[in-house]
This record gives sequence, structure tokens and C-alpha cells, in this order.
Amino acid sequence: MDTRVYPNTQLYIDGEWRAARSGRTMPVVNPATGDTIGSLAFAERADLDHALEAAARGFETWKRVSAYERSKIMRKAANLLRERIDHVAMLMTMEQGKTLAEAKAEINNGADTIDWFAEEGRRTYGRVIPARAEGIYQLVVKEPVGPVAAFTPWNFPINQIVRKLSAALAAGCSIIVKAPEETPASPAELIRAFADAGVPAGAVGLVYGDPAAISSYLIPHPVIRKISFTGSTVVGKQLAALAGQHMKRVTMELGGHAPVIVFDDADVTIAAKAMAASKFRNAGQVCISPTRFLVQEGVYDSFVEQFVANAKALKVGNGLDKDTRMGALANPRRTRAMEVNLEDAGKHGGKLRTGGHAIGDKGNFWEPTVVTGLDNDAKAMNEEPFGPLAIINPFRTFDDAVKEANRLPFGLAAYAWTKSAKTANAIANAVETGMISINHVGLGIPETPFGGVKDSGYGSEGGSEAIESYLNPKFITQAGI
Repeated sequence: MDTRVYPNTQLYIDGEWRAARSGRTMPVVNPATGDTIGSLAFAERADLDHALEAAARGFETWKRVSAYERSKIMRKAANLLRERIDHVAMLMTMEQGKTLAEAKAEINNGADTIDWFAEEGRRTYGRVIPARAEGIYQLVVKEPVGPVAAFTPWNFPINQIVRKLSAALAAGCSIIVKAPEETPASPAELIRAFADAGVPAGAVGLVYGDPAAISSYLIPHPVIRKISFTGSTVVGKQLAALAGQHMKRVTMELGGHAPVIVFDDADVTIAAKAMAASKFRNAGQVCISPTRFLVQEGVYDSFVEQFVANAKALKVGNGLDKDTRMGALANPRRTRAMEVNLEDAGKHGGKLRTGGHAIGDKGNFWEPTVVTGLDNDAKAMNEEPFGPLAIINPFRTFDDAVKEANRLPFGLAAYAWTKSAKTANAIANAVETGMISINHVGLGIPETPFGGVKDSGYGSEGGSEAIESYLNPKFITQAGI
């Protein structure tokens, strides 16, 4: 693949694509080859001030555009993204490592998300409250909260942004996106689709730079009225605390460590195939990735055998190759994390069933890995591996499974497999999680809630709930004179 097709990514501020005022840039590396393929503009204080001024003006303009007209512009952006899918998918694969098929699926889902919020923005209904006296009207109307600052990670360069961007714009807010520096070009193409669709100058801004410096400047700034962050629990708590000091509204989608509970009566063949595909999607770098597999004793051996077979069948390689089924890890940090987890697992009773090693001497490739019998005090049983590592342990009773599923402070996603409606209802009620998918993989579509509980954050980035945090309810009471 000719790396010259990969662009040098610029900032988007006040309706213009431009370099940082200082001229500073940083390199972008292809995780499949280790080669530098481009650069991105590195924003500093002067650029952020410009973006904030533009967002304030853009908000005043955009909030006056009717929900009907906003919807039409957003739908146009969604269609532009679909039209450009081949180009954008190639950029995403080159900078992030996932397969072209996964990149295209992400882009299509992103376009669907834009369409969903385009319509949801037309349904931000208020209400009339019956008055206690004649001649008095009591109304509740919904108003956009104001300029938004959004912070997103590299694992889904478009879909982590598009939920925040679409909800903000649908509500009538302006937004400054701090996109991931390691995967800058595909987010820029998302923003370009909105710009080309006719979103006015200042309503959308895009910056890159030092994440800590940008967040510590934008979050307290008086222009910003709402924060949305996707990332680790540690960083999320820091940003939420900073936002709380300044009374900023916050949505936090943080880390997970999803349990998968497979009961004796489950269809093991279907469960093993579906869960292996889900586990190794995007090389396991997914916040809702199934990680701790809890399998009842009666089907444990069969599940392990079939899951391992599915893992071994995956072709690992450059995501641009059509026969690749799992691409590279996004950066060398993830490769090192896998090494640390496997070394630690060996000290805590873990039995390596397949994988466990880097592949080749170029790029960040790692074998799909399965470990069984791992003790609860192992690192990978307590900290999200965020890589192609599945841990499979047996359980005896329903209560044993629930105890382990709820042991950790995380509660983003969970999965369960059973043919019993009674068991399905019971496990859905018992697991402390923001989302649970039973007998299929059904999380993350635009029209359904997306968010966690406990240390996995709060607020939703999907479904009808998502737009509410971008709106202020205003009560209006009026008496006739």
C-alpha cells in the first residue's frame, strides 16, 4: 500500500482546516509496519483559545437553527460519510490496525448513529403541566446546554466521537472534539463530512495535542458547559473531579472487564463461536470486550475446546490484507501490556491454551490468547487487559457466577448464555452492569442505551437517553394579565 495516500492531519477551527499556530506537529505511526506514515497538527494554548472563541460564536448560530434544519444537515453528513467509506476505512486501518472489514463496519455504524440523533433532535419534547389556578400556563422546554468539550480514545476513532458529536449537534450545542493523536485522520474525515454538509463555522471544532494539557484547559474554561469523556477509569475520575469543581455537566464512559456467564444448558457451539468473534474483534481493544469467561462445570471442557479452536482459526496480519481476521494492536504499549499479563498469569495458576506470544519482528501483532484456571488475584482478573486475551474459569452454581461477575468495581457490559428463560431473567437482574446481552451479541447500536455503572462511569451515549445530558429543561410559568 502506498503510504503517500495517508494525509497530514490539520486542526479544524472556525470553519477552516489549518496548521497549529506554532507550526508544531507530531508523527503518526502505522501499527502494522512501525513506519511513520504522516503527521498531525499539535494544538497549544493559542489554538485552544481560538477554538473556544469559535465554539462560543458557533453555539449562538447553531442553536438558532431549527431542529428540522439541523436534522437535514446531519443526514447529509451521514450520507457523505457512507459515500467516502472506502477512503476513510483505509485511513483507519493504516493508523489503528483493525481490519478493513471492521473499519467499514465502524463507519457504517457511525453513519447510522448520525441518522439516529438527527431524528432524535426533532423529538426533544417539552411538556405542559396542569396549573393550580385558572389563566396560568406552566411549560417545560428543552434548551441546548451550550458548548461541549469531548475527549475520545484511539480504539474506535470514529464511533467514540460520533456519539458525542451527533448528540451535541442534534441538541443545538457546539462542540470541540479532542480526538486521539494516534489515530487522527479518520476522525478528521468524520468532521469533514459535517463541515461539507453545511454545519456552520464554529459549531464543530477539532484539535489534537497533549491530552492532559488540553483537558485541564478546556474543562474549567467558562465557555465549556458540558464534558463527555471515553477512556480509562483512572483518567475519567480525574476529569470528572475537575468538571465537578466548575459545575460542568459530565458523561463518563469508562473502563470495563466484562464477564461472560455460560450455563450448563447453553448452546456451547454457538456461544463459543460468537464470543470468540466478539473477544478478538479489534484485537480485544474494546471497552465492552468479553474478558472473564465463567463457564459452568458441565460444559466447561467443551466450551474451552471450541473457543480455543475458534481462536486458533483466526488469521492475524495487516488489516489491509483481505484474508486478515485480526489486525495489529494499536501501539507498542498494548503489546507490552500483553507480555506483562501473560508473565503474571504464569505466576497465578494460569494455563496457556493457545497464543501468548508476539508475532514477527515488525508491527504490533499478537496471537489470539486463551488462559484457563487463573486465580482471582492475577493482574488480568482485576485490570482490563484491553487486548486479545480471554480468561476462562469454571463455576459450580448460579450464585458462584454472580459473585464473580460482581466482584470487580466495574459494570459496563456483561454477557450470558442459557436456554432457560428463568435463568436468563435471573442473571439479567443479578449482574451489576449497565448493559447485558443474553444469547447473542447485541450491544452498541445507536437506538439502545450505552453506558455503565460503578467505576465504569455514568450517563448514556446511545438511545433516547443520550441526548438528555445535552439539554437543559427550562420551566416557564405565565399568567394572563
